[in-house]
Amino acid sequence: MSTISFFNLSLSFLPLIFIWYFYYKWTKDKSDILIASIRMIIQLIAIGYLLVFIFKSDDIKVGIFIVLFMIVVSSWITLRNTSDKSLKHYFQIVLAVALAGLVNLILIIGFVLELEDLYEPQYVVPLAGMIFANTMNALSLAVERFEKEIERSSFEEARQIAFKACMIPQINSLLAVGLVALPGMMTGQILSGVDPLIAVRYQIMIMAMTLSSAGLSAIVYFLLKGKFSK
Repeated sequence: MSTISFFNLSLSFLPLIFIWYFYYKWTKDKSDILIASIRMIIQLIAIGYLLVFIFKSDDIKVGIFIVLFMIVVSSWITLRNTSDKSLKHYFQIVLAVALAGLVNLILIIGFVLELEDLYEPQYVVPLAGMIFANTMNALSLAVERFEKEIERSSFEEARQIAFKACMIPQINSLLAVGLVALPGMMTGQILSGVDPLIAVRYQIMIMAMTLSSAGLSAIVYFLLKGKFSK
C-alpha cells in the first residue's frame, strides 16, 4: 500500500474548509468543526504511537484497561449530547454501553474468530473501537431524540420514535453495503491484498456486530429508563 505524503494528506481537508464556512454561516458556531478536526488529528497521531506499544504487549490487564477506557469515554461523549447530565444518567449510559459492547466483543473474539488467547491486541483493540464508537453514536441519537419526544408524548411513544431513529443509520448501512459503498474494513483488507471473499466474511461479521451493539445499547438504556422512571 502506497504511503500518503503530508502534502497530499492536507488536500483531503480542502472540502472541510468549505463545510466549515457554511457551518459557521448557518449555525454561528465557528469552533465545533475546528476543534473536532484538531482533536481528531492529535488523537490519531497519539494513538498511532500508542498502538505500536499496545500491539507488542499481550498483557490482558492492558486490554482490560483499554476496553474500560473506551466505555468511560464513549459514555461521556454520549452524555454530552443530552440535557440530563446527572451522575445517575451517566451510569445508565455506562451500563448500556458496557453491556451492549462487551456482549458483542466476547461473542466475536471467543466464538466467531475463536482466538487462541482471550486478548490478542491486533484483533481486540480495533474490534472494541468499532463496537464502542458505533454504540456511542447510536445511543447518542436515541437519548437525544427520546428527550425531545418525552416532552410531548408518553414514555412508550417516545421510546418507539427514539429507538427507530437511532437504528436508521445502522439499517441504512446494511441496505447500502456492497451497492453504494464498500465499508472501511473490507476496503482496507482488499487494499492490503486479502482475498475479497475472505474480506466479505469479515465485513458481514462487522455489520452484524455494529447493528446488534447499537440496538442492544438502546434496548438496555430504555429498559433502565423505564425501570427508574416508575
